[in-house]
Amino acid sequence: MSRRLPLLLVLLAGALFAPPPARAAEHVPGEVVVRHGGAAPRTELVRLAPGADVAAAAARLARRPGVLSATPNFIARASFLPDDPGLAGAPGGWAAIQWNFAGPFGVNAPAAWDNALRAGRPGGRGVVVAVLDTGVAYANRGRFRRSPDLTGDRFRRGYDFVGNDAFPHDVNGHGTHVASTIAENLGNGVGVTGLAYGAKIMPIRVLDRAGEGTSLAIARGIRFAARNGAHIINLSFEFGSDIKAGNIPDILAALRYARAKRVLVVGASGNAGSTAIAYPARARDVLSVGATTERGCLAEYSNSGLDLDLVAPGGGHDAPLDDDPNCDPLQDTGRDIVQMTFTSDVRTFGLPAGYVGTSMAAPHVSAAAALAIASGTLGARPRPAAVRARLRATARDLGAPGPDNRYGAGLVDAAAAAAPA
Repeated sequence: MSRRLPLLLVLLAGALFAPPPARAAEHVPGEVVVRHGGAAPRTELVRLAPGADVAAAAARLARRPGVLSATPNFIARASFLPDDPGLAGAPGGWAAIQWNFAGPFGVNAPAAWDNALRAGRPGGRGVVVAVLDTGVAYANRGRFRRSPDLTGDRFRRGYDFVGNDAFPHDVNGHGTHVASTIAENLGNGVGVTGLAYGAKIMPIRVLDRAGEGTSLAIARGIRFAARNGAHIINLSFEFGSDIKAGNIPDILAALRYARAKRVLVVGASGNAGSTAIAYPARARDVLSVGATTERGCLAEYSNSGLDLDLVAPGGGHDAPLDDDPNCDPLQDTGRDIVQMTFTSDVRTFGLPAGYVGTSMAAPHVSAAAALAIASGTLGARPRPAAVRARLRATARDLGAPGPDNRYGAGLVDAAAAAAPA
């Protein structure tokens, strides 16, 4: 199945994995993002004359009085890898398909649901998760249709920062898949299940139909979510490996704003198979999430490194790690992550194969965070640092004993995170 996402590809040569070459930083031609200081800080998009040198213009603008930063409007991409082994249709309902929820190396969803029920907040009820992505199939409007497994009072008001309107419809499928991992309905006889099925989704479109989004749109989306009542923000996308903190000051400022509003931000570590986490997940105000396979091994595409917080199921092929007994790259590729989203167009839904990546891992952690917040274990409105610490402390250790650069604090355990104090 074709995916309309320009993505980092996993290159395979027999059983050997070779990370893709570094991708040069990309930006919108003719656009500079300018941050002004003063009593009323603001961010401005400056459009240059055709053919103007963006880097030179940014340098000139940065020297103006009152300007905090001026950078090209860099482009991020959805952290998704195509992998199409076919959907396992074995008997057994959702549990036979969703190894990521109930398998040996899943996130312990059934026990997590029990813990949330005992706390009187089934499925993370009362928690709002903002999904900054390609949009979400949230409503019937014009040619668009709501996902049949995201029914009921499931959504908070969102926004489309690509089309600049109040209708963040998904025209790609990636964002709906991510939202479904978090909040797909449970026990309704449709599709499969969501981990935090009682939480509400705030759909915010910052990526276009090709899965690309600018730093300006992303920063505005983060601020919108933090300002409008989100408890958690999910970022299932990445910038190229050569994007550094100095290239995206607008996003870093927005992340600081979210932290001040007590919003936890969760980000995908990236799919370059690198030993460095990609931005925005690398930022100090983001809980970074790598991906594991069905066998509990680090996925071959997953970025790792010092800045990695946790891992969660992302599917795909094992990394070639000889010192990890869970890893067997000579075996067939493990199963992908199955959730309801588009199949052929925006009006047709199903359980398509082919969704693998750290994009798929991040929403598992966002959902686990929603259950932990709803459980009340950390208080009524815990600070992001407290939720982060809870998720790390309750994670299932993988690889070498203790936290490490491959798995961070370990595989997220939604049940342990939402357990009573």
